Amino acid sequence: MTPADELPPSRAVQRLNEGAWLAAIVDSSDDAILSITLEGVILSWNAAAERLFGYTAQDAIGQHITILVPKDRLGEERGILAQLSGGQLVHHFETVRRHRDGSLLDVSLTVSPVRDESGAIMGASKIARDIRVAQHHAEQQALLLREMNHRVKNLFAMISGLLALSARDAESVEALAQSFMARIGALDRVHRLTMPDGLEGPPAEGEVDLAGLLATVVAPYDDGRGKCVVHVQEDIGVGPRALPMLALIVHELATNAAKYGALAGAQGSLRISVTADQDAVLLRWEEFGCGPAPTGPIEEGFGSQLLQTAARGLGGQFTRSWSDGGLTATLSALRSRFSA
Repeated sequence: MTPADELPPSRAVQRLNEGAWLAAIVDSSDDAILSITLEGVILSWNAAAERLFGYTAQDAIGQHITILVPKDRLGEERGILAQLSGGQLVHHFETVRRHRDGSLLDVSLTVSPVRDESGAIMGASKIARDIRVAQHHAEQQALLLREMNHRVKNLFAMISGLLALSARDAESVEALAQSFMARIGALDRVHRLTMPDGLEGPPAEGEVDLAGLLATVVAPYDDGRGKCVVHVQEDIGVGPRALPMLALIVHELATNAAKYGALAGAQGSLRISVTADQDAVLLRWEEFGCGPAPTGPIEEGFGSQLLQTAARGLGGQFTRSWSDGGLTATLSALRSRFSA
């Protein structure tokens, strides 16, 4: 092999400082990198490991690796050490590790055996990557896809319901078309009002009048003869943050009423009343003429989950109860959340 002093200067520097280069790479990595003995004792600890797990190098080095392992994962760690003793590489897998403060961390872990010059296994290097942000994004994407699927299904059901409502009173094809298009136009106005973060413009500024919002939501189903009645005790403004959550609740209730409840039949009617004080807002949604109450346990689908999630976003609770011929749903929310 060519002696170091016969190499070009840049290569000679690289060879002479190989250990320093490696240490710099490890220390500057965004991934937590540490080394352990075959018995599990921590030998080295980079800056990213300190950021991820909360222990300084001084705190961690000399401790057993199980300081990072939840109790229910100790068997997993014993299996890793056994594989290392056999010279096996543990390919990256997703698992859970423990922060110094006791909180649990979702990580992707890779473990490789470290050998001495003779090839004997001395210990292992571990690389841990924080995957919490990636998992959060994946969960958000899955939720959005489920919500989109749910909204598309509801849209078809809503269009069918509106067509049936329009056909019930239409005396001619022209009258049907006029009534149907008017209701579709009302739905479009609802969409524009309740989707301030849409692609067509910036978020809505200021508050939206609650009475106006509710009237806009039920307008497509109103027959002009008192089928839908909205009564709001006082002027209540809905802020830009609360608007999508409240709109989601009333949209879901209106869609269900059009598919199964008071808005699905000619004899049904709907009354929405809102009362408020300095601290809270109470919205009461009452449907009449719905037919017999359901028997047995009510299956909670994704729509029910959306209702509960939106209610929690308003700092309140959502409840529903059925009786023969009717449905009553209530939303209690914090007044401060309504104006946010």
